[in-house]
Amino acid sequence: MNKIIQLKDVKKYYPWKNKKFVKAVDGTSISVNKGDIFGLVGESGSGKTTLGRIMLRLIEPTSGSVFFEDREITKDKKINKSIRKKMQIVFQDPYASLHPRRKIKDIIGSGLKTHNMVKSEHEMIEKVENFLNLVGMGREHLYRYSYELSGGQRQRVAIARALILNPEFVVLDEPTSSLDVSVQAEILNLLMELKKKLNLTYIFITHDLILARIFTEKIAIMYLGKIMEYGETMSVFNKPLHPYTEALFSIIPRIDAKDRSKKIILSGEIPSPVDPPTGCRFHTRCVRKLGAICENSTPVLKEIEDNHFVACHLYT
Repeated sequence: MNKIIQLKDVKKYYPWKNKKFVKAVDGTSISVNKGDIFGLVGESGSGKTTLGRIMLRLIEPTSGSVFFEDREITKDKKINKSIRKKMQIVFQDPYASLHPRRKIKDIIGSGLKTHNMVKSEHEMIEKVENFLNLVGMGREHLYRYSYELSGGQRQRVAIARALILNPEFVVLDEPTSSLDVSVQAEILNLLMELKKKLNLTYIFITHDLILARIFTEKIAIMYLGKIMEYGETMSVFNKPLHPYTEALFSIIPRIDAKDRSKKIILSGEIPSPVDPPTGCRFHTRCVRKLGAICENSTPVLKEIEDNHFVACHLYT
């Protein structure tokens, strides 16, 4: 399959006190095929959102390369409009991502004007109305403000704003985390329908393992700025290889008592990204640590099974 996004040894360091750095993303390489729903999963602070925004060049990587459709976009000082239209994002919080003083027609339609995709106000309103209908809203919402809408309606507006430019690649940054459970299901179903209808590729960022299992086709597990494991979603869930992945999955609630594995309680706390452990990032909390090799040598992602990669010395 054709790759739409490739990251090669991407790092993002933020300056910190005493000439130190917060290592938000630290040497990540990954590729996403066209048509994928690719999940980025991990605890808060693992680098998921930073990685997603680097893919779109909303933030610049400290080093490494990002390719979009085989074109390296990290060397472009300014991404041209044709590339920018193809890459969009739906933010986590629709309360914060929609301008409270702008009408819905202007929030959704502003991108059309920026990219010269409409010739008149009337044409813009017509296109905005079409996309409102596409996300389950209507003409009656055109002249409302975001504070007049419910949380689910706001997120529908955010989705329409992202898709009205006809992108190929969309980053979904925890798009349902601020919504009620019943509304979450509606939004996920909508996103799935739109993916099929518009031939989209998604990066789905979440800390919710159950949502990741239901919604994604491929998945990557992140910890302290590094990818610990990735592969086909069901392959990773059915047979987690990395001790960190095993620990995460062990706490997923299960109805059938026979399917309930013993919970793995991790010792200690997540180390600081300012001063992460040497060697394997997870070795300070790992119950299967091998000793000096885990403490001193950084494991690399290796394909252990078909399309199933893990970065762990247990498999070297």
